[in-house]
Amino acid sequence: MRRVRLGQNGPDVSAICLGSMTWGTQNSEAEGHAQIDRALACGIDFIDTAEMYPVNPVRAETVGRTEEIIGSWIAQSGRRRDVVLATKLTGVGSSAVRAGAPISPAAIRAGVEASLRRLRTDHIELYQFHWPNRGSYAFRQHWSFDPSGQNRERNLADMRACLAEVSKMQAEGKIGHFGLSNESAWGMAQWLMLAEAGVGTRAIAIQNEYSLLCRAYDTDLAELGVNEAVTLLAYSPLAAGLLTGKYAPDAPPPPGSRATLHPHLSGRITPRVWGAIDAYHAIARDAGLDPVQMAIAWVMQRPFPVLPIIGATSVAQLDLALGAADLVLPAEVLAAIGKAHKAHPMPF
Repeated sequence: MRRVRLGQNGPDVSAICLGSMTWGTQNSEAEGHAQIDRALACGIDFIDTAEMYPVNPVRAETVGRTEEIIGSWIAQSGRRRDVVLATKLTGVGSSAVRAGAPISPAAIRAGVEASLRRLRTDHIELYQFHWPNRGSYAFRQHWSFDPSGQNRERNLADMRACLAEVSKMQAEGKIGHFGLSNESAWGMAQWLMLAEAGVGTRAIAIQNEYSLLCRAYDTDLAELGVNEAVTLLAYSPLAAGLLTGKYAPDAPPPPGSRATLHPHLSGRITPRVWGAIDAYHAIARDAGLDPVQMAIAWVMQRPFPVLPIIGATSVAQLDLALGAADLVLPAEVLAAIGKAHKAHPMPF
């Protein structure tokens, strides 16, 4: 497995990250452990989770269960030093966690301490804010995004306070590095400038959605990533399963799949998406490629610092995705993907 460095001075990690958000709802503890074991056997040592996981759905009674599953694997295996852990602090609006309170210095301290207990460790390599306090255009909110009510000085004051607390936790040895998630180009630039001004630690990564079907990152954030050495941790590189081909407009979703729980896949299923999927599957078919592996390999070949986060509900699904690790897409496939993107932009 190829290895990459996160940010300017972050840890070296596997070029693919193992996602965990289904462990505790769609997956049992034993299944989560099996996925970690298989990932490690294949060279993946980077695991991403979040305090609010599992999802599908997020419930107050299951918040933290995914971290507990990872923690029990650590306790049973004794292999803490073999994995790099990333987790995320829930932001404002999620009633299942801290009654929907925003990220604050107190929430950061409480969140870190709680995650450490559940993970059964004394150190988290990458600690991320799940989404900004000021709001976000992630999760299909870009169609109605309105930043006109934001206040720059209030935003920056909030960032200063939170960044200072992150740096305290870092100085205490409880976290190693800092990252953002569902963040914008303006927001990421401010976090970086505050760090350069001495307010606190520098963010090394940004975890945003990115796939053949979701390419909002391709312009301003891509430029920022290159010039500022910020690594994109691309979540949903298979567009919540749409790119696997298991869904069709005129057929019920497979039993146990995410679409049985979220019929529209959180806004990803639209009339336009099916033509885009067909176009990418045709490219894979003509090139003799598996569409899952093509989609993941394409993310890994983008011209900015990036690695995909892959999630699975079975070891078989994980094995298929891992087939992308050493796949290099030829120029003609990349050109065909570019044409398909122009023909089917922003399908959701």
